[in-house]
Amino acid sequence: MTMPIALITGASRGLGFALAEALSDSHHIVAVARTVGGLEDLDDRIQVRGGQATLAPMDITKADAMAQLCRSIYDRWGGIALWVHTAIHAAPLTPANHLDARDWDKSVNINLTVLSHLIPYIAPLLGQDGQAVFFDDPHGGEKFFGHYGTTKSAQITLVRSWQAETVNIGPRVQILSPKPMSTATRARFYPGEDRSVLAHPRDEAARLLADVISA
Repeated sequence: MTMPIALITGASRGLGFALAEALSDSHHIVAVARTVGGLEDLDDRIQVRGGQATLAPMDITKADAMAQLCRSIYDRWGGIALWVHTAIHAAPLTPANHLDARDWDKSVNINLTVLSHLIPYIAPLLGQDGQAVFFDDPHGGEKFFGHYGTTKSAQITLVRSWQAETVNIGPRVQILSPKPMSTATRARFYPGEDRSVLAHPRDEAARLLADVISA
């Protein structure tokens, strides 16, 4: 295969879906998500564009499964050029004194703990010349954002450490800031919002990828 490989974690919907579709023009996509239907829809869209994808319907919190996926990627292709991480858990908004234990655990696992195995597993696939891309969504300290704001802020804090550690040796670690988008995640946080004024994920994907491709 002559096309570079892009691994997208959280590829079945929203920004991850849009980024995977757009990147398929120049990359072979390895699309990871739990939602099989969303991955199949993505594959259909990629094929229409003339691209190719490998679908990996997996739970990224399962460290052993992700280790096997990364080993399979190494055995088949030797590495990847790009890792785009968009997977997130958006727990319902609630006061801090009403935090739900199950939602808290899920938020911690998906938004933060998962990186404790994804970064060590994927970094060797990226090597010195690859890129890893993450997306900031700052809600830390905002009222009712206890689940999401806390764990998303912690995620970006960890990524900033990795970014600082690799600035001279690679891979390149980027943290991008999307505009407010009409996604299911945002709809959970702002159910009465006028969605017509929000950016479409496909438009944001095109804008953000300009920073990725030019890096």
